[in-house]
Amino acid sequence: MEPGITIVYTGRGKGKTTAALGTALRAVGQGLKVCIIQFIKHSGFVSGEHNFFKDNFPAVELHTMGLGFVRSERGRLKHRKQAQAALEFAASKIMSGAYDLIVLDELTHVILLGLVEENEVLRVLKSKPRNLHLIITGRDAAPALIRAADLVTECRQVKHPFEKGRDAIKGIDY
Repeated sequence: MEPGITIVYTGRGKGKTTAALGTALRAVGQGLKVCIIQFIKHSGFVSGEHNFFKDNFPAVELHTMGLGFVRSERGRLKHRKQAQAALEFAASKIMSGAYDLIVLDELTHVILLGLVEENEVLRVLKSKPRNLHLIITGRDAAPALIRAADLVTECRQVKHPFEKGRDAIKGIDY
């Protein structure tokens, strides 16, 4: 197998997770072993991708490890502990050698919020097996993360229904 690459999908526009999951589907279609770790979504929230992989591709591992968005300073410590546990879990999956592609969904958010240390994330990325492909998603990817990646795509919002007060749309946003 060719050397793996690190991909970052970032920006303030919609489509980062969608691009990562599309790439995961492409990898599955090529017989690659895929693991997806979601850093913000929580296990009580059932997304379309969760249902899809469970029903159609049970061999794809999907782990929802977050507690949702940080809504107050009071809950920050709990979110920090969970994000750090999720990063340790991701590091173990990365180092296991059992996967060809690992998606670290919304990882940039937990870095930006200070829930995990950027240097720790960079250390994990540098220690990945040679053949492993990694995808990292989320807004506002740090410059050091962008430098560490092989491919970076920025999603830019031009227009979004949220601007008119519309809530998340089932099948489109979750």
